[in-house]
Amino acid sequence: MTHGMRTDTHTQYLEERRDWRDTATRYALLPLRIFLGVTFIYAGLDKLTDSAFMKASGSGSIGDMMRTVRDSSAIPALVDLSLKSPVGFGYAIAFGELAVGIGTLIGLLGRLAALGGALISLSLWLTVSWASDPYYYGNDLAYLMAWTPLVLAGTSIFSVDSALRARRKQRAGAYR
Repeated sequence: MTHGMRTDTHTQYLEERRDWRDTATRYALLPLRIFLGVTFIYAGLDKLTDSAFMKASGSGSIGDMMRTVRDSSAIPALVDLSLKSPVGFGYAIAFGELAVGIGTLIGLLGRLAALGGALISLSLWLTVSWASDPYYYGNDLAYLMAWTPLVLAGTSIFSVDSALRARRKQRAGAYR
């Protein structure tokens, strides 16, 4: 009898551990999602509100920054493309960062938002921070890697995406 109770207790213990691991797994990407969402919103707003940044030339301008990194970038042609309209490129990056940050933070089209963040980070790594030596001093590569789990997993909890999924399941169940 004691042996049977011990097995039941052990089984219950294992189930509780599995439940805890499942819960931890569901929440594992939430801190990363919050960090990246807030950071990209801040980066976009910072660019839009910096009067020096949104200029074709001058100290602190997007144009001067792109001209400075042109010869040391991995893809100079990408920098040349940005230099055709540096202010337009600056606005595109800023609004892109805002869209990615908001989408990631609220979990709306989470995988698409994360893919956008990864592409922005990749383009900045191949241009602006490519010459960082050693490579790990440049933060854009780390951001690129941070976006990867969200591209793969999406925004599973506390998100518009999960609310929409639940609503679709509920409606599908109502029609059965």
